[in-house]
Amino acid sequence: MRIFKTRPFHRWAIDIKLADEALSSAVDEMERGLIDVNLGGHVYKKRVALKGRGKSGGVRTIIAYRIEDKAFFVYGFAKNARANISSDELKAFKKLANELLSHRDAVLDKAIKEGKFFEVITNE
Repeated sequence: MRIFKTRPFHRWAIDIKLADEALSSAVDEMERGLIDVNLGGHVYKKRVALKGRGKSGGVRTIIAYRIEDKAFFVYGFAKNARANISSDELKAFKKLANELLSHRDAVLDKAIKEGKFFEVITNE
């Protein structure tokens, strides 16, 4: 299972001090069937804990995800910043998920070198 962040998500995660370990844990939970919301089209909403605050004080993320394959963190927001995503945003995320999940490893490795994606690295 490879886990990635888009460039905008990566910048947002740095700003709010969201660690790669928390993202890896969220995907691990999903692999074990602990999915918060399946939005369809391989798009999921998942709560992620911030260090020292837990999930209730954490953030919401939008993930393009395919079981035992790949996960892309594409968007995040604090639950006090907005209630949810719009139907137009969901359509765009579904289209993006289809594109992202179709990429082969060689394409992803090149995109990482170009700074388009960031691979989630943990000490596991």
